[in-house]
Amino acid sequence: MNRKIKLAYCIPGLYASGGMERVLTLKANYLAEKLGYDVTIILTEEKGRKLHYELSPLIKVINLDLNFDRIGGGNLAIRLYNYFRRQQLYKKRLRKTLYELRPDITISTLRREINFITSIRDGSRKIGEFHFSRDNYRNFNDIKAPASIRRMAARMWMKQLLGILKKLEKFVVLTNEDREKWVELNNVICIHNPSTFRATRTSSCEAKRILAIGRYTYQKGFDLLLPAWKKVSEKHPDWQLVIHGDGERTGYQKQADELGLSHDTCRLESNTAQVAEEMAESSIFVLSSRYEGMPMVLGEAMTCGIPPVSFTCPCGPRDIITDGEDGVLVENGNTDQLAEKLNFLIENENIRKQMGEKAVMNVRRFNLENIMQKWDELFNSILP
Repeated sequence: MNRKIKLAYCIPGLYASGGMERVLTLKANYLAEKLGYDVTIILTEEKGRKLHYELSPLIKVINLDLNFDRIGGGNLAIRLYNYFRRQQLYKKRLRKTLYELRPDITISTLRREINFITSIRDGSRKIGEFHFSRDNYRNFNDIKAPASIRRMAARMWMKQLLGILKKLEKFVVLTNEDREKWVELNNVICIHNPSTFRATRTSSCEAKRILAIGRYTYQKGFDLLLPAWKKVSEKHPDWQLVIHGDGERTGYQKQADELGLSHDTCRLESNTAQVAEEMAESSIFVLSSRYEGMPMVLGEAMTCGIPPVSFTCPCGPRDIITDGEDGVLVENGNTDQLAEKLNFLIENENIRKQMGEKAVMNVRRFNLENIMQKWDELFNSILP
């Protein structure tokens, strides 16, 4: 194609510091500045608010001013009525916008527009870009209803979603593990998230310090990590676990206290902006999550030369870590095995250092340039 390829991304907003917002900004900037694409990002929320991440001036931003997040008040019936009215307005405004833009490719991040994106006949090829994992997407576990009702709602919703996804030109997921779960589809491909993380220095892997980073939430599994660390600290009281994260950590501190973990052996800290420095001062990284989308914090640890020990949670760790080569995989939720593998790396400094060196080399496959080459190839492959 001699002219610039025109892309339109659909995402609710770019105001939060979330992973999806960060990754889309990275990709859009690279596409516009390095590969010469004509990029437009279409938003629905909080028109006029400053974007969290800096976008290239080459990128156009259109806000449809719908504000789904402000729907509230009244009983459930009123909220549903208002939501569906807003959804119809979204479809109308997005159709008008796409007909005016005439993009070659429209990319949905599988938010509200996925319900109707394939019905808009503007001539663009439609792609779905999935930043989650199937196991934990719209399972309705956060709804106060009997388990049987939640399961039925999840099955009905998934059936509807699959019908839409089959109509997409391509459906892009973050991990090969997740790709294998969409057995009903024949248009699924995997493109990992890119990493632009740069290490200020690599770890010597000699410090008696293990690091964990993540929000203090159920998902991150620190309630599983702490009892595992109790077993490790009994054997290696001179080693320390340091956890950094956002959120309420009072309950986790109480658990640590009840386990008899002193501040000298286990520190629960707030979030840190000095991630690279914290990693360089550590010898092992541990990820205890129950589930993930694509935990790039593992890649960041590997960039700093520290081997990660991670549960095989869905999805991501299996795609990032080569077990026994550049890190260690642990059966999901198995705290005894987690303690065992941490002890192994603590007690085998040479293996720990070798894994750290290998990690630095292996994680380069997630470099922004390598990942964006795959996106460029995909876009060109679906156009005439």
